[in-house]
Amino acid sequence: MRILVVCGAGASSTFVAQRLRTAAAAAGLDWDATAGMESSVSDSGSDLVLVGPHLSDRLEAIRTRAHAPVAVLPHDVFADRDGSRTLVFARSILAAAGDTPKGTP
Repeated sequence: MRILVVCGAGASSTFVAQRLRTAAAAAGLDWDATAGMESSVSDSGSDLVLVGPHLSDRLEAIRTRAHAPVAVLPHDVFADRDGSRTLVFARSILAAAGDTPKGTP
């Protein structure tokens, strides 16, 4: 499972992606979460795109370039220190989209 976490400059999304990778690994999932900017969505090859809450007004524009489900992260995502809530959120988006998460035990 390849997940792209998008923010304005790629800085805050780096923390979210790192925490999501850690939580996924702890859950036994073979997931790769990377950080990027809006401009990296088209070429990412991601299975899921998670958008920082500060970019919620860009959601439709991002969806038009993504080839995967896209969702805005909750406003408190940066307080999720271990990534566990972000992992639950990502899994719920994938389930709602009808995608079978790769690497799910």
